[in-house]
Amino acid sequence: MDALNTSHYDVVIIGGAIVGSCTAYFLKQASPGMTIAVIEPDPTYEFASTLRASGGARRLFSCPENIQMSNFSIDFIKQFPVKMAVNGDVAHIDWKEQGYLFIVQGEHMRVIEENEKTQTALGAEIHILDRQGLLKHFPSMNVEDLDGGAYSPRDGWCDPSSFLQGVRKKARSLGVDYIQDKVVGLGSSRHAVTSATLASQREVTADYFVNTAGPWASQICDMIGMHLPVSPLRRFEHYFTGQNKIEPLPYVKDTARLAFRPEGVGYSGGLVNSDEARGFNFDVDHDYFERVVWPALAHRFPTAFEGSKCHRTWSGLYEQCELDGNPIIGNWKGHFDNFYVSAGFSGHGMMHAPAAGRAIAEMIVKGHQETIDLSRLSYARVEKNQAYRENGIL
Repeated sequence: MDALNTSHYDVVIIGGAIVGSCTAYFLKQASPGMTIAVIEPDPTYEFASTLRASGGARRLFSCPENIQMSNFSIDFIKQFPVKMAVNGDVAHIDWKEQGYLFIVQGEHMRVIEENEKTQTALGAEIHILDRQGLLKHFPSMNVEDLDGGAYSPRDGWCDPSSFLQGVRKKARSLGVDYIQDKVVGLGSSRHAVTSATLASQREVTADYFVNTAGPWASQICDMIGMHLPVSPLRRFEHYFTGQNKIEPLPYVKDTARLAFRPEGVGYSGGLVNSDEARGFNFDVDHDYFERVVWPALAHRFPTAFEGSKCHRTWSGLYEQCELDGNPIIGNWKGHFDNFYVSAGFSGHGMMHAPAAGRAIAEMIVKGHQETIDLSRLSYARVEKNQAYRENGIL
């Protein structure tokens, strides 16, 4: 490769959406003099999962690591307008602290009660509601087939596009280079990845590489023979309105993967089909709302949604971790120690991007995770085929 077409950086990040941009930002915070390049093929992020996300951020998890990451990320989001300001320009993110509500039946009631102990111990505010408690808080809800729910009033949602653009703008202001190109190959020597070949025929070398390519992350890992059990899972998001105004709702989720939240004068949400064929499919099934989502909405909130109208449907991809649904955060120890992965968030990438970015920065700059122990989310569990799953949480 011609030397004129070769650039060297301390760190090269592959994928410039929210996980990659947060990683770049926290690397600069930890080591301001570090040179960083983010390789992103599409600066419009048309097909990036971030811009097609619902924007939710919650502490309703069972794994302590996920709760701790949410604690940090939600605080980061709340401070976002000031922290991400550039030259005095406030970075708007439209945070709505309207809470999260998981509604359950039968044995799931015991599970959310057990999870509440862990969540509360880690500082979350959680209210376990029985059937009457649900009805008192949300009188428009059909609770006849429910036993209760877990309500976290300090959780909420933000605008994913503003989140991404705010972090990206801040990272660039700190000196991070964003290169519009696509990684088509990785070069290595012994136990280190040494270079990335780009579609433009340019070569970029670095001391460290970080794979934050989301649904495309496994393709990047394939370039060095690293198996990453992350697949693209298509899901639909819908914007819809109801026929009657009801009480303000939190972000509502159930065990069948119905999930929706208020958005403007209407609502945004959907119902994920976990059995959807894996692949890079952005086609939209315009009958999906009427066939699958509407019956679930009309059953749960009949006053509002028996006459609901879907105004828009779009598709996006979860970067689904097929091993256990939890992210893979860390390096490939003993093989390519300077190659890190932060992927497989399975629908939780936006809410955990700040914490994951900080973790990767700590590992590269300080050699270890300093603030949250994410060792159970490392790549080692993939090599051992040892799943680490959420309990009763999707």
